[in-house]
Amino acid sequence: PVPVAYLKLQAAKNTQFLLGSLPTLMGAESTFTYQNFNIERGIVWNQENAINRGLQVNQTLGKYLTASLSWNDGYYSNRYSWLSGSVTLTKGPHVLVYDGMGNLGQTAYQTAATPVQNNGYMHAVIYTYTKGPWIVSPYFQYGNMPTNPKVGVTKGTSATGGALNVSYAFKSGFSLPARVEYLTSSGTATDGSLNLLGFGAGSAGTTFTATPTYQKGGMYVRGDLAWVHASSYTPGSVFGGTGTDADQFRGVLEFGFIFGKNVTEK
Repeated sequence: PVPVAYLKLQAAKNTQFLLGSLPTLMGAESTFTYQNFNIERGIVWNQENAINRGLQVNQTLGKYLTASLSWNDGYYSNRYSWLSGSVTLTKGPHVLVYDGMGNLGQTAYQTAATPVQNNGYMHAVIYTYTKGPWIVSPYFQYGNMPTNPKVGVTKGTSATGGALNVSYAFKSGFSLPARVEYLTSSGTATDGSLNLLGFGAGSAGTTFTATPTYQKGGMYVRGDLAWVHASSYTPGSVFGGTGTDADQFRGVLEFGFIFGKNVTEK
């Protein structure tokens, strides 16, 4: 597992510096399950990096605006050539976020933790509305791997997608978060495009996930009920024993105890 461990310096009232192994600034879903609407992260999240190593500065800019900027190693490459940034505008029940990151250099270095996307760039726009028992959060994401024969990319490939997260909190500790996603990649299986989604070059995916949740104090239990559908896929790269099933149903159960300020005293 990749650790999260960093030093934090509160340099001024509105300025923080972080140094070490840091959570990425990219995307609407976080690395750890308990931070998200659902247990399993989605196919859009799967395009992002999770943890990188580097330096980050967080700055509060007035009443409504915050920003973060990070110099890091991207997809855990140990090559410090990535610039990541995030800007958040918060006003009342509305939150609007822009995230962007990209490699300012190039490297042919690849491992299981450092995919070919380490030489690309990515943008995301996330909106969240919170009112009473409702949370509604749609977002859009675009990632691009430019043509670069020096790192093994003979044809540039992009992945474009988005998701809608919705959660409703019932009385007595019950809530129902749900997510629907769609993600597609450019190119075809025969034109040299990259297999960014894992379903084959030029493929696309759709998912639906519902996560009934019960929380009492710091204790919670929840379960994912999910469906994944692949289209324009390469046979052998999807689901089932032979990798030819376009659909997969999933069930996951999670329980735990949360420590912290989110536990409300009665």
